[in-house]
Amino acid sequence: MNMELYVVGKTDLPETAALIDLYTRRIGFHTRFNITTIPDVKSSKKLSEEEQKRDEGEAILKRLSNGDYVVLLDERGEEMRSVEFASWLQKRMAGSQKRLCFIIGGPYGFSDAVYARADSRLSLSRMTFSHQLVRLFFVEQLYRSFSILTNQPYHHE
Repeated sequence: MNMELYVVGKTDLPETAALIDLYTRRIGFHTRFNITTIPDVKSSKKLSEEEQKRDEGEAILKRLSNGDYVVLLDERGEEMRSVEFASWLQKRMAGSQKRLCFIIGGPYGFSDAVYARADSRLSLSRMTFSHQLVRLFFVEQLYRSFSILTNQPYHHE
C-alpha cells in the first residue's frame, strides 16, 4: 500500500523540516510514503475563513482518487494510543485500498466538501498545535506504528 501525507503550506523551520525528513526516510523502509505540500492559497488575507477553506479544499480534492482511503488529521477526530493506532494502521494496510491518504489542513481546518470525502478522522491530541508541529508529530507516530508492528525496540510499553 502507498501512503501519502498531504499538507497545506510549507514548513518554515529548518529544524522541524529536518526531523520530518528523518522520520519520512525511516517510514520509507516499511512502505512507500510521500509528503505532498499543497501551496498556500494566494491572496488569503483578502478571503474569508470559509473562502480560504473552500479554495484549500478544492486543491486537496483534486489530488485524491476514488479508491483512496482518506484520513483527516482533525481535532474532532478519534484519539488513539500509539499501539491502537498501529493496529488501526495494520487493518487499513490489509484492506483493498491502493492508497492511504492522510491530510493536514490549513489554519482554519477543512471545507465541508473535504469532510464529506473523508473516510476517517484522527486526532493527535485535544490540544492545538501549529501545523508544522502536527506534521512532525504525525510522521513520528507513523514511524512508531511501524516499529510496533515489526517488533522493533523503538516503542516501549
